[in-house]
Amino acid sequence: MNEEQRKAQWKVLLGAAFLMATSSIGPGFLTQTTVFTQKLGASFGFVILLTIILDIIAQMNVWRIIGISGKRGQDIANAVLPGLGYFVALLIVAGGLAFNIGNVAGAGLGLNVLFGIDVKIGAVISAVIAVIVFTVKEAGKAMDKLTTCAGAVMILLTLYVATTSQPPVGEAIVRSVSPESIDFMAIITIVGGTVGGYITFSGGHRLIDAGITGEENIGQITKSSVTGILVTGVMRVLLFLAALGVVAAGLTLDAKNPPASVFQLAAGVVGYKLFGIVLWAAGITSVIGAAYTSVSFLRSFSKTIDVNYQKVIIAFIVFSTLVFAVIGRPVAVLVIVGTLNGLILPITLGVILLAAYNKKVVGDYHHPMWMTGLGAVVVIMTAYMGIMTVINNLPKIIAAL
Repeated sequence: MNEEQRKAQWKVLLGAAFLMATSSIGPGFLTQTTVFTQKLGASFGFVILLTIILDIIAQMNVWRIIGISGKRGQDIANAVLPGLGYFVALLIVAGGLAFNIGNVAGAGLGLNVLFGIDVKIGAVISAVIAVIVFTVKEAGKAMDKLTTCAGAVMILLTLYVATTSQPPVGEAIVRSVSPESIDFMAIITIVGGTVGGYITFSGGHRLIDAGITGEENIGQITKSSVTGILVTGVMRVLLFLAALGVVAAGLTLDAKNPPASVFQLAAGVVGYKLFGIVLWAAGITSVIGAAYTSVSFLRSFSKTIDVNYQKVIIAFIVFSTLVFAVIGRPVAVLVIVGTLNGLILPITLGVILLAAYNKKVVGDYHHPMWMTGLGAVVVIMTAYMGIMTVINNLPKIIAAL
């Protein structure tokens, strides 16, 4: 491999990492991080540290098996148990579509904050930009560039706000290893929000499309998977510190929009506008990530979809935007699909761990036992989260039907 090929591969690996990271950094990510900081204070640092470790374990297992096999998640699931891939694809596509409505709404709200335009008009403008990405000849490279640039912008702007809020960094460091209290459900929620649903597979599927597979690339694939989690972790830490500075100063966050009030209270009107940029970047990259990954789960089942996947991605984005523009965010659908989404990670990660020892999937590759054992712990924890989510949301589901 010459220098030019090595540089091109590095760009794809970085793009895959940022696709995964920015897919998880959506409007919900911003709200969850702020709300848990308000609830747990400096002890939320412990939650972040532990979830980064759990996320790395999940991502390393999934990306390695995808990379070794050269198969997408649904094909691996079908190899483990015939028909399971169709079920997993159904869950991920339904979840991706429902949450994409929220991502489009978040992007629209970001433009509303920046320019005062109607949220629905902002959503349509954002959708058009996302569609343009998939109309260019080399859509993969365009997606890599946009998600990498947007991720860098979000981190830099949040770093500025975190600095201006003057958080008690010393206390945050201490409580990250010695928390005053441990909120188990906060840990589970953050893990699910970072590597749940389609997010786990976004970067891995991107590497398949770029042809970066096989045991000879396993080191690079592993580094890329860890990089994606670390990018997400940096963003989470900076947002946590920004919110912690505001909370520690005794200021009250706006319950209707906690992350916006963090930026505004920390840096005034400028901070509020910066929040608009961050929210739009989070929304637009999550729209792209959700659409790309959801459609990638359909490509194995239809030659027509596989050949015309960019057009299908565009249709996915357009449909999500129309739903939001015409009927808003359908609460019933979001509640039902959101509940099912909690079941996806333990199923998919469990399948990956079984596939790691299936010669039809990985051939002669030997998966490290320590990685399997730690992956099993994540499966058990997220399965508990999924079951508790179903139980807690059952009354809402019944009411929505």
